[in-house]
Amino acid sequence: MDFLLLFKALMLGIVEGLTEFLPVSSTGHLIIAGSLLDYTDAQSTVFEIVIQLGAILAVCWHFRARIALALRGWRRDPAQRRFWLLLGLAFLPAAVLGVLLHAFIKGYLFHPLSVACALIGGGVLMLYIERRAARRPEAIRITAMDDMRWPDALKVGFAQCVAMWPGVSRSGATIMGGMLFGLSRQTATEFSFFLAIPTMFAATFYDVAKSWDLLRADDLPVFTVGFAASFLFGLLAVKGLIYFVSRHTFNSFAWYRIVFGGVVLLTAWLGWVQWTAD
Repeated sequence: MDFLLLFKALMLGIVEGLTEFLPVSSTGHLIIAGSLLDYTDAQSTVFEIVIQLGAILAVCWHFRARIALALRGWRRDPAQRRFWLLLGLAFLPAAVLGVLLHAFIKGYLFHPLSVACALIGGGVLMLYIERRAARRPEAIRITAMDDMRWPDALKVGFAQCVAMWPGVSRSGATIMGGMLFGLSRQTATEFSFFLAIPTMFAATFYDVAKSWDLLRADDLPVFTVGFAASFLFGLLAVKGLIYFVSRHTFNSFAWYRIVFGGVVLLTAWLGWVQWTAD
């Protein structure tokens, strides 16, 4: 058994779980971490799909009661049907553009240096949106998901499309987009979590279909370690972020993004790290 490979799987699973739902870009962190750990071969492509599934199941488990309620009531309860309609509308833009731009994104944007630029740009934008929210509290129109209308959901869906650039962050784009369009910080965060479920499931199954020929039974131990780490640390991240947003702004995440992205660019400029992509 290759213990070094298992260690890499554990580290990357932790990275995926912790960053998937935080506004710091899990894909961007995986690209950078994979480059540092020298895990950028064909197996890593499938591995990232598997650990992403672990993170999806973590958020499903955390919100299992709310999801079960929505599933039971979608036929008879207008509020639950409306919940699914909002999610469907928000999911649609990324679903369409994701299929159309998948090859371009994989071919040109999956590089640590482009990720670093997205981290910095996204951090600056987060600071602007948080400052705007502090200066204009009257701009908050929606303080609960039940108050959202279909145009609100669609706007958040288009904001999610920006996160197709690795390093932007899916959760960051949807939360910040929601705040920009009048959602409270807590409502935008909660809707982002629910929107992650269909979006990430769709992306996972699409990538599995694309990479089916790379699946091997010999990789099961590595995938299991990464999946378990992603699930457990994903649960911690979801619970932690819900607690955090009830008491703080996202400014600390913004500064983290800017510093982290700057460090990656600086090490590349000085030649300290030879950043590579898949």
